[in-house]
Amino acid sequence: MPSKKALVRRPSPRLAEGLVTHVERADVDAELAVRQWEAYGEALRAHGWETIEVGPADDCPDSVFVEDTVVMYRNVALIARSGAESRRGETAAVEEAVAGLGCSVNWIWEPGTLDGGDVLKIGDTVYVGRGGRTNAAGVQQLRAAFAPLGARVVSVPVSKVLHLKSAVTALPDGTVIGHIPRMDMPSLFGRFLPVPEESGSHVVLLGGAKLLMAASAPKTAELFTDLGYEPVVVDISEFEKLEGCVTCLSVRLRELYV
Repeated sequence: MPSKKALVRRPSPRLAEGLVTHVERADVDAELAVRQWEAYGEALRAHGWETIEVGPADDCPDSVFVEDTVVMYRNVALIARSGAESRRGETAAVEEAVAGLGCSVNWIWEPGTLDGGDVLKIGDTVYVGRGGRTNAAGVQQLRAAFAPLGARVVSVPVSKVLHLKSAVTALPDGTVIGHIPRMDMPSLFGRFLPVPEESGSHVVLLGGAKLLMAASAPKTAELFTDLGYEPVVVDISEFEKLEGCVTCLSVRLRELYV
């Protein structure tokens, strides 16, 4: 049976020190960030998701971006090894959480690096961004973990944004959405819909026609509404200053054995 569980992690008190790579650093309002994070969790719960709060990693400024720590495929959890060494301390509590949910646990090992934000799953196709945080060895190890389970792993170059899912995500019907100026090779995706705003590239599938997305992409929300979808809008401005998006703030576990 499908599951609707989502791992989340409270922002670190050091959030404002988080890494930035493709944007200029801006002041982060830590108190506002906590309120936005709480509203994000409320939006998930309002649409039938059970949120599971992973133990804090207060010494890791980027730890709120829990998606980067683990990749799920069916009931298998692949613990990531970030290309940013300062983020590698984020995984221990996540590993504990997924093991507690009955997942089979695997790991990315040195010299491999991989961030969960570089992985986009569409059915049994797993796109993996090869860029600043994920290297060739990381892609190979992910393929070794998931291909025996039926996954088709496709490597995608990423150079204009932090992660693959900073550039593209997908609609419920499998159509990939992205903002073309931030994409390396749109032609890699069979069904592709360009969106007018960079943050409109990021959606979390809540179920049915409902799409969780950022308030900073109103034109894209209108486009999705015209296509018959139901945008569920959240303000994540403080996380966007750190290259975060709606996908980064949770790990959705859709195929647990329940």
